[in-house]
Amino acid sequence: MALALLPRRIFYGLVSLAILSVIIFVCTHLLPGDAATAILGEGATPAALAALRARLGLDQPAPLQFAHWLGGVLTGDFGVSTTLNQPAGPIIAERFLNSMALALVTIFCAAAIAIPLGVVAAVRRGSRLDGTILTASYVGISIPDFVLGPVLILLFAVPPLALFPSSGFVAFAASPAGWIAHLVLPVAALTVVLTAHLMRQTRSGMLDVLNSDYVRTARLKGLPERLVLWRHALRNALGTTLAVLALDLGYLMGSIVIIEEIFAYPGLGRLIVYAVANRDIPLVEDVALVIGTVYVAANLVADIAHAMLDPRLARP
Repeated sequence: MALALLPRRIFYGLVSLAILSVIIFVCTHLLPGDAATAILGEGATPAALAALRARLGLDQPAPLQFAHWLGGVLTGDFGVSTTLNQPAGPIIAERFLNSMALALVTIFCAAAIAIPLGVVAAVRRGSRLDGTILTASYVGISIPDFVLGPVLILLFAVPPLALFPSSGFVAFAASPAGWIAHLVLPVAALTVVLTAHLMRQTRSGMLDVLNSDYVRTARLKGLPERLVLWRHALRNALGTTLAVLALDLGYLMGSIVIIEEIFAYPGLGRLIVYAVANRDIPLVEDVALVIGTVYVAANLVADIAHAMLDPRLARP
């Protein structure tokens, strides 16, 4: 059963997060400059710098700093942002929800477009329709999001059309319509590349299944083609596709920095850029660990989803 995978996968995930936390801590402490100097400025006196370092715990040995940081995170204490002078936890939580909303809407839109097109392309393999879908996927994969974002702004956010806002964010509670309007362009920019990738993955999975022995057997038994496709072929082909979708969610949470910057969207990507630029070490460490945790969790979900749809993989 797929549940038999859970203990081992969770163990591997925890080991991965432990290694990741060490890497994050080491990398942030190798960044050039000094947090105290970044806060107080170059003109600060040595006494003021020493006092701030002591308050921030920067004068302690590195292993003690690591233990203090990780212990706080494990107990829900993410520390205090050194530049914003606010608890890091609420800041990260707000940005996390914004990025998660952007990623989930993108995943939904990409799946709704890519899975049907991928199935059609596989069923009509070698046809003109298949060639058109493949060509569109090549084009989608070839367009970088940092190019597509500004193009969408020029087309749909400035006169004469000016259909959607070019930047910013509106909370859903304040205005559902405004929230949707601000999501349209960044979601569109992310969906194009993701749809192209997912469509090719779905087509490839369907082709493998359509050429399998059990599908040929189902056809020989006289089952209607519609039943063969949707009950036998698609169910097994979707195992890999759903696994890729889960991985894409983790990917989106950690790699939408460019889109968030282009559209001034207040997510985790923009937050970590701000933290690195201002040498806000607690914020950098916390955001990086949150993104890593999401990616590890997405891998776990992908493994379980794949095993549930393909019982051959559900072995401890």
